[in-house]
Amino acid sequence: MYSADQTQRLQKETASFLSIVKEHPPKKGQLEQLRDVLRFHEYRYAILNDPLISDFEYDILYKALEKAEAEHPDWVTPDSPTQRVASGLTEEFPKVEHLVPMLSLDNSYNEEDLVDWDRRARELAGLDELEYCVEPKFDGASISLTYENDRLLRGVTRGDGVTGDEITTNIRQIRSVPLSAAFSRYGIQLIEIRGEVLMNKSNFQKYNDQLAEEGTPPLANPRNAAAGSLRIKDPKEVRRRNLEAFLYHVSYFITLEGKELDHSLHTHSGNLKMLWDLGFRSPQKEKRIVKGIQAVIDYCREFEQQRDDLPYEIDGMVIKVNEIALQDKMGMTTHHPRWAIAFKFPARQATSTLRKVEFQVGRTGSITPVAKIDPVPLSGVTVSSVSLFNEDVVREKDLKIGDQVLVERKGDVIPYIVKPLVDVRTGKETPIVFPTRCPVCDHELVKPEGEAVWRCVNINCPAQVVERIIHFASKDAMDIRSFGEANVQKFYDLGFLKDIPGIYRLPYDKIRALEGFGEKSVSNLQAAIEASKHQPLHRLIFGLGIRYVGETTAKTLAATVGHLSEYYDYSLEDLQNLEDVGPKVAGSVFEFFHNTDNKHLLKELETLGLNLKSQKGKASQGGNLDGQTFLFTGTLSRLKRSDAEAAVESNGGKLLSGVSSKLNYLIVGEDAGSKLEKAKKIPSIQILTEDEFIKLLNI
Repeated sequence: MYSADQTQRLQKETASFLSIVKEHPPKKGQLEQLRDVLRFHEYRYAILNDPLISDFEYDILYKALEKAEAEHPDWVTPDSPTQRVASGLTEEFPKVEHLVPMLSLDNSYNEEDLVDWDRRARELAGLDELEYCVEPKFDGASISLTYENDRLLRGVTRGDGVTGDEITTNIRQIRSVPLSAAFSRYGIQLIEIRGEVLMNKSNFQKYNDQLAEEGTPPLANPRNAAAGSLRIKDPKEVRRRNLEAFLYHVSYFITLEGKELDHSLHTHSGNLKMLWDLGFRSPQKEKRIVKGIQAVIDYCREFEQQRDDLPYEIDGMVIKVNEIALQDKMGMTTHHPRWAIAFKFPARQATSTLRKVEFQVGRTGSITPVAKIDPVPLSGVTVSSVSLFNEDVVREKDLKIGDQVLVERKGDVIPYIVKPLVDVRTGKETPIVFPTRCPVCDHELVKPEGEAVWRCVNINCPAQVVERIIHFASKDAMDIRSFGEANVQKFYDLGFLKDIPGIYRLPYDKIRALEGFGEKSVSNLQAAIEASKHQPLHRLIFGLGIRYVGETTAKTLAATVGHLSEYYDYSLEDLQNLEDVGPKVAGSVFEFFHNTDNKHLLKELETLGLNLKSQKGKASQGGNLDGQTFLFTGTLSRLKRSDAEAAVESNGGKLLSGVSSKLNYLIVGEDAGSKLEKAKKIPSIQILTEDEFIKLLNI
């Protein structure tokens, strides 16, 4: 429908409008151009399932047009995007009219918007306070299902809101959609219900893995995967994708002759319970009934914290007036119902421009390409740097300098580039060229067989030396306070520090002469360095930065020997016999302890007074937790993580590094992550709160 030239022009106009409408409303002469831009992005999103801007950016443009037309009604045109629901029809399926138009929801992005909407809602309802039903806003593909005489009659996509694509055969492949449901028990003969088709995170990852094996580019997100799946002509392929459906709204029904509608269905929450009781997946467990807008806001914020632990994607919450009679009284506009609003969580996707790529050297010599993009706000932070991981990722994504890119940030973690916007390339983009020599020391780079990462193997590379020292002094290793990244880099640049043993030979007299280093700060640093000499052996092992050795493996290694030098005589087989030590870890540990330079390093550290002896044989036996295995996830509120782990070990328990059938207890704190979801699938694992853990310790 749109040529390459049109696509590039409209994308440029998009960027121009996004920079303008945040500060100034569009003028009358700009409105038709803005409408064209919105129509273009509706087409990219609904028809091609290949958006070129994020939902948040689309909403900015839509609201600017909506506001301009509201202030100047004479500017409105019959074909304006505000006068109809976004298009979404294809030529491949029969067209069916919805019994009731499927309208969009008005969106809010902050608490002030919700308060203002609540004020208008109360005025329309004529009440001082309203009861609301608050539920997740599922990020999938919208559908409507019609049941007649308790049997599924048809399934339809949202389409343009009035007419959709009839996809009944594909809907029948979704196991969570009942082919029959006893609506007649509630006095209903015919009913139209609305919902969302999803691909959960786990199935999405599996499907993308399959695509990768086939050499096919992965899909950008689960929503696109779900929407695309509904339009596949082969129902067997639809079934293979393991789609799910949540049904969350009753839009229309006809009662059975001579029967009255069940009284429970006079509220939206009552409708959700009916759907749940009839075997549908509705947000029955996730919903909350509250009174007043402050309770709405509180639940939205509370649920946002659980967002990353859900098995499916959501992008906000939906707030609905609970009483159906009040919904009818409040009515709707041509675009959205007045009795409902969506509260959108902070944007996790945005478009930006890739300006250059820098190559960073890690403490193990790994070369990581880092994209420098135009700063863009995502999930409450401004992102300007994005890791590209390795050369293979860059090649697979076909990234180029100058590309417009779609950036995503999930779970408040490191952002990543989803894809380049290939359709808007101008031809001026340039390839990303990987270095053949280390960008810091100019040593030739190597790529070990079977690995995706290029490495600098020069152990004296300044970048690696600094990173190793920073790691050695870090909180989870030797825990040297006041010796963070900035001070390590400063002392290295001044020549005060050249390697890890140099930490214990720092020239304090020279440091005192530096600006910003008073007597007290230098004394504190000196005391922290001296104290680190007495850290337990597992902290030293972790601090050495042995590849693949994390905190838990370090504890295993420390508990196995009486002195660290004993590992000089360990074979690969000996190492693999240790608990939770596989071939990859064993190979790395073997290589470390059979390296002459590393042996010299350990001898030097011991000479400087560091502890290389373990507490082997001194672990508690017969404690409260004797023989039991533990793992922690999330943030503990009463105990420090290190103290909690120490309590496990002092009571005879063991710590594991991951969820498996060997795990007895998972202790869950606030903002628990994916470990919790994995543990729920293994019946033998007991999941405890922090309070239950403390009670278990009997402390």
